[in-house]
Amino acid sequence: MKNHRIIGGGGIQLHLMETGNPNGRPIIFIHGFSQSGRAWSRQLHSELSEDYRLVAMDLRGHGLSDKPQEGYSDSNLWADDIHGAIHALDLANPILCGWSYGPIVILDYIRHYGDSGVGGLVFVGGITKLGSDEALSVITPEFLNLVPGFFSRDAEESVQSLESLLRLCFAREISTEDLSLMLGYNVSVPPYVRQALFSRSFDNDDLLPRIKKPVLITQGVLDAVVRPAAVDQHKAGIAHARIEMIENAGHAPFWDDSATFNRLLREFAESLDMDVRRAAS
Repeated sequence: MKNHRIIGGGGIQLHLMETGNPNGRPIIFIHGFSQSGRAWSRQLHSELSEDYRLVAMDLRGHGLSDKPQEGYSDSNLWADDIHGAIHALDLANPILCGWSYGPIVILDYIRHYGDSGVGGLVFVGGITKLGSDEALSVITPEFLNLVPGFFSRDAEESVQSLESLLRLCFAREISTEDLSLMLGYNVSVPPYVRQALFSRSFDNDDLLPRIKKPVLITQGVLDAVVRPAAVDQHKAGIAHARIEMIENAGHAPFWDDSATFNRLLREFAESLDMDVRRAAS
């Protein structure tokens, strides 16, 4: 596993982890709200690494990346973060794979840079807008009830809310060891970052019909954070998207059923490579 420090939007430093086949198609994993690149461990340490160049970002404010006080409402900065990662690591036509809040960041990138520099997009239990009744309508009450605790500067209240969030993400009970690890990188995100992320107000759905590159949309059937209606909205905007609902998986299907998720991701990547070969022949 290689660790990188690259320059993102506004000159901040971002931490990225890289593993896998250096000659394979790059896949950039973009985590969700209050998480870290380590959330993708069941992809980074899987058979995907034999064929693909796997890169997991710590988003600004998260993990080992810088945690500035400002800049979380600026879509241009988020776009520059993704662009900076692609440019610094010389990632040719990467797949951008975003979980939960991750598709928001992907669409920030698409808004400012378009989709010509990527090979495809993967949304995992994703949302695409915030700050409106319509945006909140696809988020479950169970998640929304935890929001005040995410912003609390009381350590005990914050930890309790984050632990409840983690338990909400999975369809089955996770081990004490995994929970402790995940809670550690959740707690490392300052409350002001969590509040800034959730306080953004925007609607990226205008971008969905403009996306020309292949798109895979996945969601756990047992998702307790994002309602299935979000998938319907995304499919309506991206008519060519492939939809895969993963049985017996919750908000984090890449963890709950990593074997199925990794297979779907591999099939998607292989389909892109097949399209490239067809175009060249």
